[in-house]
Amino acid sequence: MIKIMFVCHGNICRSPMAEFILKDMVSRLGIADEFVIASSATSTEEIFRGMGNPVYPPAREELAKHGISCEGKRAVQLQMSDYGKYDLFIGMDSANIRNMTRMLGGDPDGKIRKLMDYVGGGDVADPWYSGNFQVTYRDIYNGCTALLEEIRN
Repeated sequence: MIKIMFVCHGNICRSPMAEFILKDMVSRLGIADEFVIASSATSTEEIFRGMGNPVYPPAREELAKHGISCEGKRAVQLQMSDYGKYDLFIGMDSANIRNMTRMLGGDPDGKIRKLMDYVGGGDVADPWYSGNFQVTYRDIYNGCTALLEEIRN
């Protein structure tokens, strides 16, 4: 069982997109039972009174264009206790990596990675600021494809 946690700032755009894109990929390959795939936030900005906000509507709509549902997903915050539960923590940008490393108490087992490092580097475009969910989808799809290829090899 391979356990992957995708992480971004608020867990309403990029990391849930990555979670559901990868879940779709492994499902289509018939290997979904070999994975646990989740996502979380480094901040609490999208969590109020213990209840996380749902996936941001334009992110949800972009996933739906590709036949992917994220129904029921709500923002949750990354916890230090998650470090022992997952094999990989995949951040969307350099700020996520810094915050994840701090929140998880370091990375003694080398589990923290940046998604775009699987395709040559850089950050996943943040659609919260750009408004371009198609570019974000493409970045994440390409990153997840390369990540899955590496795992399967």
